[in-house]
Amino acid sequence: MDLRKLKTLIELVESSGISELEVTEGEEKVRIVKSGHLPVNFGNMSAQSQMLPPAAPLPSGAAPPPLAPAPPVGHTVKSPMVGTFYRSASPGAKVFVEVGTEVKEGDVLCIIEAMKLLNEIPADRGGVVRQILVENGQPVEYGQILFVIE
Repeated sequence: MDLRKLKTLIELVESSGISELEVTEGEEKVRIVKSGHLPVNFGNMSAQSQMLPPAAPLPSGAAPPPLAPAPPVGHTVKSPMVGTFYRSASPGAKVFVEVGTEVKEGDVLCIIEAMKLLNEIPADRGGVVRQILVENGQPVEYGQILFVIE
């Protein structure tokens, strides 16, 4: 892989909110992990969970910790890449979709900029946009949920 391209990838990881980036180009594969972040292997959770000590009981009258947010209900559209999320084609332009917009399969929902390339992200099914889970200009990671369509 070209040294300039590698430097650009490292700068992308450093400047974004992502902790890890993996890129495969032909037979070459590069994995960049931001310092202070270790990759997590979820391969054998049962063996890992057996090594954890049992949770301590809550003192009487103590409130339990807050529950994790509920997963979105409906069909989710996930980011196919790492990059920056944009709701419109250019600053000041009309956004592609709003909550409540009816979309058909193939309609553009957003743009993700990755390595100076603008990638249109289409709806993979028709329906009504119920949630937009990313703010304009926010970095996104591969597999991150962007939209909920019902």
